[in-house]
Amino acid sequence: MSITYQPKKRKRAKSHGFLVRMKTQGGKKALSRRRAKGRKRIAV
Repeated sequence: MSITYQPKKRKRAKSHGFLVRMKTQGGKKALSRRRAKGRKRIAV
């Protein structure tokens, strides 16, 4: 078995960050759902 998860902060932010979420309609919905739920962090 090889180690598959090699975390990179930049790549994580580029694919799941706040700005990426805000670009699409679905992303905005995801953020609003997380806000409604009361999440401490709504994006990476």
